[in-house]
Amino acid sequence: MNGSPGNQQVEQQLMLIGGDWVAARSGETLTVENPGRRQIIATVPRGSAIDVDLAVDRALAAFSSWRKTAPRERGRLLLSIASEIEAQHERLSRKIAEETGNALRTQARPEVKIAADIFRYFGGLASELKGETLPLSHDLLSFTQREPLGVVAAVIPWNAPFLLAAVKIAPALCAGNTMVMKTAEDAPLAVLALAKICAQFLPPGTLNMLSGTGLECGAPLLNHPLVAKLSFTGSTAVGRIVMEAAAKRILPVSLELGGKSPSIVFPDADDDWVIEGVVAAMRFTRQSQSCTAGSRLFIHRKLYDSVLEKLVEATSRLKVGDPLAEESDVGAIINERQFRKVCGYIEDGMKQSGSKLLTGGMPGDDASLAGGYYLKPTIFSQGTNDWRLAREEIFGPVLVAIPWDDEDEVIKMANDSHFGLAAYVWTHDIGKALRTARDIEAGWVQINQGGGQLPGHSYGGYKQSGLGREFSLAAMLDSFTQTKNVTINLTR
Repeated sequence: MNGSPGNQQVEQQLMLIGGDWVAARSGETLTVENPGRRQIIATVPRGSAIDVDLAVDRALAAFSSWRKTAPRERGRLLLSIASEIEAQHERLSRKIAEETGNALRTQARPEVKIAADIFRYFGGLASELKGETLPLSHDLLSFTQREPLGVVAAVIPWNAPFLLAAVKIAPALCAGNTMVMKTAEDAPLAVLALAKICAQFLPPGTLNMLSGTGLECGAPLLNHPLVAKLSFTGSTAVGRIVMEAAAKRILPVSLELGGKSPSIVFPDADDDWVIEGVVAAMRFTRQSQSCTAGSRLFIHRKLYDSVLEKLVEATSRLKVGDPLAEESDVGAIINERQFRKVCGYIEDGMKQSGSKLLTGGMPGDDASLAGGYYLKPTIFSQGTNDWRLAREEIFGPVLVAIPWDDEDEVIKMANDSHFGLAAYVWTHDIGKALRTARDIEAGWVQINQGGGQLPGHSYGGYKQSGLGREFSLAAMLDSFTQTKNVTINLTR
């Protein structure tokens, strides 16, 4: 990673294994950069296979007692974690903003809040790990019970690391599993801070937190013979590798992968709140570094010009700047590699025949933004659904606006993608809204709102956007428990 620590103190962090905070056995470290200032802010252990072995062993040892802990007690501990997250809200928020580049006010603080809500939600569900009584016959008592799987291996990305860690830790532990998680290489600090909070309340070994690269630490974890479940959030390309690892040992796997989400504006939706919703759905205030970003904007031709005019005006009001500054709406791209990748997509869009760059584009001469990986919200008009920019997940603030005339036509275009994670529908007509939600191939559809996931949502993807669901009671039961049937003959 590029950058110089300058006058800023460089933190030295450790990993959590079996209740102890340790360095990597190799003694090697990775640096963590503040993308808003291109400064090194911390070092973390560069974990490897030997560290993975130790963490899995500790998790397996803890599982034998944790699975027997009363569900209500497990839930009580999760509630305590939620309260401590809230007590440390500002410190955690600043850490997220500093390492991810996500703006403190618009992104980091809300991320900490919903993470606390996630722990509180699942803490309250601990008594819902119920089975069923089956009426097989008068003389047979048959019932099912939910049992934990064992050691869960979890790998998370850098775009919303604190929230995504909570989404895996809370339900897995609520259900009686133990966990070994690998942090994102570019954003490990807030998640290590979360592990420190969890360690105050959980028995040693229940949660283990590793840092390192995907190849050196993630791969050994995903392929470890004592792991019972794989849970991964990240790119579709890496998701295929995770699924291959699960297939080799016939393991259950949850994959929350990429997206190229459609946002469909019907001709009756010419309202200011629609513009606000489209901006929110596009996740511009997270630099659109979100798998749910509504980056394919289908606008009915009747409203095409007026919606785009309002959209350009709305995005021009977003202030791009230092993630730690209160006035910033939009922060920085995570690292130089991703910054250059997004710039490459923008250059490609500018070369497209017939395309028109309405706002944003390549980095300008703004001296105030020269110190970090900053890009302004970028909108291309006169797009088509076969553009590279309309088919590939950019993971940056680049939106393609595509006109449409016929309802069946726009549904067909929306579904013409190998992704199927999220979709957004904007209309006053409830019939059109529900028909679109019914026919669109996506696992998570929002009508007349562009916000993110909430505790209780069933969240996950169709097609190459993943397998399994998160954020809900049903998702916890499906993802982190297995069902046992017990039948007793009452006449013997």
